[in-house]
Amino acid sequence: MKVGIILGSLGQGLKGDLRRAKEIGAHGVQLWIVDNDLDPRTLTRSGVEDLESYMESLGLERSALCGDIGGFTDPATVDERIARTKQMFDLCVQLKTPILTTHIGVVPEDTASRAYASLVDSVREVAGYAAAHGCCFATETGPESGESLARFLDAVGSAGAKVNYDPANLCMAGFDHLNDVRVLGRFIVHTHAKDGIAKQPKEVPLGAGDVNFPEYLEVLRGIGYTGYLTIERECGDDPVKDIVEAVQFLKKQEGVDA
Repeated sequence: MKVGIILGSLGQGLKGDLRRAKEIGAHGVQLWIVDNDLDPRTLTRSGVEDLESYMESLGLERSALCGDIGGFTDPATVDERIARTKQMFDLCVQLKTPILTTHIGVVPEDTASRAYASLVDSVREVAGYAAAHGCCFATETGPESGESLARFLDAVGSAGAKVNYDPANLCMAGFDHLNDVRVLGRFIVHTHAKDGIAKQPKEVPLGAGDVNFPEYLEVLRGIGYTGYLTIERECGDDPVKDIVEAVQFLKKQEGVDA
C-alpha cells in the first residue's frame, strides 16, 4: 500500500502543496477539484498539461480526484450536480486518474421509499457514465453502516459504483469499521487514512483514536487491497504537523512501503 495526502491542508497553494507532499514522503496525492484552480469548469487543456508535467517532475502519482459537491439527495439540485460530476469524470480521463471520490448524501433507511429510488437512479447514472469512460465513482463511507451501503450499491448495480473507505467516519458514527472492510471489500478502490473517537464526532491525529491502524491495515490486506492510504486532516491546532507525523506513522506500519 502507498501513502498519499489529500491536498488542501498544507497551505502553500497547488504547486507548493505538491512540493511539500513530496518532501514529507508521500507517494501520491488526491486532488481536490471543486471551486478552485482544478475545477473542470474552468481548468484549461494547457492547465491539465502543466499539472501533469509538474507532478511527473516531482515523481508524484495521483491516487484519485475528490469532487464533493454536496450529494444527490436534493431534487432541486440533483440534475445540476449529476451534470457537474460527469464533467469531473471528463477531467479524470484527461488526467489518467480513474477514481473520483465524493459523498453522495445520506442513504435513506427505507429501501422502498421514493427518496431511496431517486438516489439509486442518480448514482447509477453517474456510475454508468464513469464506467463508460474507464473510471469509477467511489462513494465515501460515513453516515450508514457497511451493510446498508453495500445493499445500496448492489441496488445501483453498476460496475462503476465503488467505495472510498474512511474508517474514522464509520468509527465516529458507531459502526464496526473493521468488519465493514470485509462487508464492502469488493467495492473498495481507495481509502482515506483518518482517525477518530468511537461514537463521537471527534477527529484526532492518526494513531491517537480508536481506528486501531495495525489491525485495520491487516484487515485491508486480508481483502487484497493494495491501493492508497490517503491522509485527510483538515482540523486540529496544526494540521500540517499532523500530516507529516501521519506519513511517518503509516510508513512504520508493517506492509506499507517506505
